[in-house]
This record gives sequence, structure tokens and C-alpha cells, in this order.
Amino acid sequence: MVTRARIRIPFNRPTLVGDEAKYIAESLASGHLSGDGPFTRRVNSLLEEQVGVSRALMTTSCTHALEMAALLMEIKEGDEVILPSFTFVSTANAFALRGARPAFVDIRPDTLNIDEQLVERACSERTKAIVVVHYAGVGCEMDAICAIAKSRGIQVVEDNAHGFFGRYRGRPLGTFGSTATLSFHETKNVCCGEGGALLINDGSLIDRAEVLREKGTDRSRFFRGLVDKYSWVDLGSSYLPSDLLAAFLLGQLEAAPRIQARRGEIWNRYNDGLAGWAVRNGVRLPHVPSHCEQPFHMYYLLFKSLEERERVRLRLQERGILAVFHYLPLHSSRMGKLFGGGIVSLPVTDRVSDCILRLPFYVGLTGDEQEEVIGTLTSMVL
Repeated sequence: MVTRARIRIPFNRPTLVGDEAKYIAESLASGHLSGDGPFTRRVNSLLEEQVGVSRALMTTSCTHALEMAALLMEIKEGDEVILPSFTFVSTANAFALRGARPAFVDIRPDTLNIDEQLVERACSERTKAIVVVHYAGVGCEMDAICAIAKSRGIQVVEDNAHGFFGRYRGRPLGTFGSTATLSFHETKNVCCGEGGALLINDGSLIDRAEVLREKGTDRSRFFRGLVDKYSWVDLGSSYLPSDLLAAFLLGQLEAAPRIQARRGEIWNRYNDGLAGWAVRNGVRLPHVPSHCEQPFHMYYLLFKSLEERERVRLRLQERGILAVFHYLPLHSSRMGKLFGGGIVSLPVTDRVSDCILRLPFYVGLTGDEQEEVIGTLTSMVL
């Protein structure tokens, strides 16, 4: 079996692209390493500017941002939340932790996003929210989804872990739901190892979001001089990241134009280099609708079967190239069956999970390395 020690071209490799090291040194010299320091505030402001939201609050992870969204919506036992099964477990966990039942919906076969035509029939009198996941940074069909939510008086939450810098009909992803979340995990376009952010579009949620993020206290109001002391006023937890992480992230955010330009080059090189081979072998490449602007988060291939996908993955691994698959469908997992109410049939989700393969994709991927990935694939007849 090939081990990670023999992998020459990893799936991901974090890269310094700007002033990350400089800002970390400044943070260390400042003596303020805990949460909500000067770098965290600069990150929050820059995110608000880059996305165009009323308020951005950096968190320790996208998972924690989703948990905050569930708290803000006052999700409780007996509620139902509609979401795709083809997503990371955090999308469901955040709401299951509050006692809600995840109502899993199948995905579209083209964009791999939640199928908006199946959302309305999944709604019930208990539905509290629709959680969309902009897979690979390609926007879900937000016009239809927001219309359903508005007609039923339920909220939309955007799990935008993949979609930072993406747009739907010219509008930034993360600005459609009452709240949205971002991830700055090391596999994302801009990163700080582990980190996230809660984006707030509904201004009425801002004050409470600050309380939830500060362990349920009004500490933020205290530091702004609005109260003479702070105390426990609501539920909450410690969702504040270290200012060291914010310092690293600020360097990445400021270099975002360079990062995005490079990622676009990598994505297009894969797309051009694999197009003919894909047609000859019946492999499907990513689909980006004309009304969506993608942020070049990932490049994936869809094979005809699990067996074919595995043959290709192992061949790449033999050559020292790490390509990965995801997600194992939530609806068929042990916890998915427990919280989701039993066996659910989602054929597109099951097929995509079996057939998808993600290729190495990171800013530091060299031209020679990418050509080796492309050459290995195009040498194969499936």
C-alpha cells in the first residue's frame, strides 16, 4: 500500500502568499494573542468589505459559525431543517445539536448543489430553515430557494465554505441568507489553518450574535463603553479565534487577488488539458452555469462507476499523486439515519459520492506538477 510518505504531489499544501509571517510577528510583539484583538477586527472589517455584508464575525471554524447560526434562529427540538446530504457533517451537526431533524434532499446532477425543485416538497409545518451548500463555490439556484423560503416564512442559511468570492447572477455568495458561513481551513482558497466566519445580513441579529460569540456575555458592549460591566445574558460559547490566527488570515485576505488569479490558472489548465480525454472516456468535468461565477475552489472528475474511480485514484497514488473523494452521504450514515428519521432514497447523491474524485489543487502547485497529474490521467484508457 502506498503511504503518504511517498506522495510527491499532495492534494493540498498551504502556501504563504503575503504578509502572514510579518503580521504574526506584529501580533506576538503586541502582547494581545487572545480573541477579538486588533487583527481580528481588521479581518472582520475586510470580510464585510469583500463580501458586502452588514457584519462579519471571525470564528474558530465554519462549524462554529454554523452552530451560531442555529442558535440565532432559536432552533429547538422538533424543528426540521432542509439541507443536502452531500455535504460535510458540520452542516447537519450544527442543527442536530439543537434537537432539529435534518430533512435531507437530493442534489442536482449538474452542479451537485441541492436540487431546488425538491426543496418545496420537503417542507413541512415544522420546517425552520433551508441550509444551502454552494458546492465547489458554484451558487445554488438562490432565486427559487429564496422564493420558497419567503413564501413559507422560513430562513435561509448559506454554508459558503466553498464559495468565498463566488457570485450568483452577479451577487456575492453569502449575501442571500439571513446568515452565511465561511471556512478558512487549510484546504480553502484563503486559510489560517483552522478558522471561519459568520456573515450576518439581517441587522436585527448582530447584537445577539456578538453575545453568543462571547460566551453568552455582553462583553463586546462593555469594550465599546455601552455598559459599565459585562455579565451572562444569553446562551453562548467561546467562538473567538486567537488573534494570531487572524493575523495569518489578514495576510491571506490582502493577497486574495493574487490567490484567485493563480487558482483560476490552475482550474483552467485542468479543464483545457483534460477536456478531450474526458469526452473519449465518458468522464464528466465540473459544470459552471453561465449565471454563476465560481471562485476556483476545487477541480473534480465524475467517473461512470465506483470501480472506475478507484482504478484512477490508485493509479495516481502509485505515481505519488494524492487525489481524494468525498462526501460519504449523510443520509446513509448511522447518525444520519438516527437524526434524519430512517432510510432515505437520494440516488444522485449516492452516485456522485461513488464516482467523484478531487484533483490536487493549491496555489503552490507548479506547472510541472500539474502537467504530471494531467499526463498521468490522459495516459489512461478507461
